[in-house]
Amino acid sequence: MLVRKPRDYGRCQYRAELFPSHTSPTAYDELQRVHSSSPAADKQSLRVLHLAAKESEVAVSDALSQLLNSTQPLTFGSVKTVINQGIEEPSVQVRAVDLSAYSVLLHQRAL
Repeated sequence: MLVRKPRDYGRCQYRAELFPSHTSPTAYDELQRVHSSSPAADKQSLRVLHLAAKESEVAVSDALSQLLNSTQPLTFGSVKTVINQGIEEPSVQVRAVDLSAYSVLLHQRAL
């Protein structure tokens, strides 16, 4: 609901309770500082919270901590970039399948 109405988020009385970790309120303050308009900061913050709900609260919290301790500006895009950098693609090896045993079974059944 708040994603569709970001202005209500800025006036939300229980906004702090929506955050998944103690880092998020600090991130919200930083977003308010970076973005001159409050609605833009609210929208960015809601996108970060939505990402935490969809992906991983721990990954978002770690990304926020990393960005708050760096000189990189805090935006939804930077949070998503940090999260994606931490994800490694698993290597998958598919062995060749020997279908000759199956062919023999089919041949025996046909007789």
